Amino acid sequence: MILILLGPPGAGKGTQARLIERDYGVVQLSTGDMLRELAGQDSELGQEVRQVLEAGQLVSDDLIARMIADRIGREDCRNGFLLDGFPRTLVQAHLLDEMLDRKGLTLDAVIRLAVDEEVLVERITGRFTCAKCGEGYHDTFKVPRVPGVCDICGGTQFTRRSDDNEETVRNRFAAYREQTAPILPYYEEKGLLREVDALQDIDVVADEIRGVLGEPQAAAAAGA
Repeated sequence: MILILLGPPGAGKGTQARLIERDYGVVQLSTGDMLRELAGQDSELGQEVRQVLEAGQLVSDDLIARMIADRIGREDCRNGFLLDGFPRTLVQAHLLDEMLDRKGLTLDAVIRLAVDEEVLVERITGRFTCAKCGEGYHDTFKVPRVPGVCDICGGTQFTRRSDDNEETVRNRFAAYREQTAPILPYYEEKGLLREVDALQDIDVVADEIRGVLGEPQAAAAAGA
């Protein structure tokens, strides 16, 4: 299964990606994480990424495409993968098509997490993360069951991103509309685009995504 998860920052992509990864046995591939991982390697591609980042330059579409092509060739992607952060533009969408075609792979679905900008501002400015395991929380929508204690790992240290403020959020939303939104019609024409209201409860959003993808094999087997 090969998927793309789209949505502006704060739409809940990280949370839903982890659930999809767990339920369907696919690997979440975040371009940001991959770039940081590569920059610490001594491979030819890693050195190229490190030079770009150290120079403060933007990573080219071609370099990102080569990075992803290298990553999806690993054994852990054999059962499929979920792309988070790529493609961001129509050019990158075409590069992805070419890459998958060369490898004999097929994109199964593009899931758009739809949100309202005003609600998104509230959502992002109130979020915080467990410093130990990375589990995400929110001042209003998702607080730890025990105040000050992570539900997952029991950690007691939490962090907030310095850029989770209203001005930055609105700028990021504008960038999403300008750069990424234009690829939606492209995938809609291909019959791959599915939209889910991401302002619902996390479990409801997850259920709707399962409705798009079908029940995981393990769940189907258990219900057989």
